[in-house]
Amino acid sequence: MSIVWVNDELVDESQARISPLDHGFTVADGVFETLKITHGEVFAIDRHLTRLQKSAHGLGLGDIDLNTVSKAVSETLAANEPLEHGRLRITITSGTGPLGSNRGNLPVTTTVVTGAVSAWPETTSIAIVPWRRNERSAITGLKTTSYAENVRALEAAHTVGFSEAIFLDTKDRLSEGTGTNVFFVSNNVVYTPSVACGILEGITRELVMELCSITSIAVVEGEFSTSDLIAADEVFITSSTRDVHPVTRIALLNDLLDIYTEYSFEVGPVTAQLRDAWVQQFSKNLNP
Repeated sequence: MSIVWVNDELVDESQARISPLDHGFTVADGVFETLKITHGEVFAIDRHLTRLQKSAHGLGLGDIDLNTVSKAVSETLAANEPLEHGRLRITITSGTGPLGSNRGNLPVTTTVVTGAVSAWPETTSIAIVPWRRNERSAITGLKTTSYAENVRALEAAHTVGFSEAIFLDTKDRLSEGTGTNVFFVSNNVVYTPSVACGILEGITRELVMELCSITSIAVVEGEFSTSDLIAADEVFITSSTRDVHPVTRIALLNDLLDIYTEYSFEVGPVTAQLRDAWVQQFSKNLNP
């Protein structure tokens, strides 16, 4: 059992208690961040906390006490055995509320938990699912706990043997994965969907775009189709735990969630350059 932080105190996981009326449980009214743990330390905490505050504001939760959250992260890490490869999750909900969509007036609920993760394989695969990301949703661009559609999409991808599910938006533009951002390379230029396509701006996405600038690789944010993706020279996805993850297989799923087309890719030189640059830039700088 691990030690977790729940509302200003550290407790054994088996003793952690949250009200069944908490709005995070009843209506998924909350925000969260997942941080990579490397050798017992978290990566890019300042960027994650900045996005946590942005998500809280966007969801109407108001200001989050980031000093308390930082303390919770530090104390939770110190209370547990150091993880070589893991993740730490900060979750903040609107607290206990009525059995409906209207909120109560109680303080927010805050939890911090850690867990080990297995290393990802060298390459990965993605499946484009038939469901659409709503680029005009009230929670677009916010990292909220409303993840049911991601869970369903990821299950569909796993069922046909693929690692990640990718959404298009309501205009059939390439959007994002269930927990990743998508990049592709054509003629040595890196492309990635813009915020107009309903994406969450990932921390790793942001850092990869900065790496492109450092390494003089052209990068373009824009609106792209499935055809643009499958015609690319290289494809990779990014996330807090995957870093730069080359994609070697892409499947398109029909409405019955069966594969109707599949494509293969090689790990290209631009992807390899960015993956190497990631290691060089961030293997020691844990808070870029």
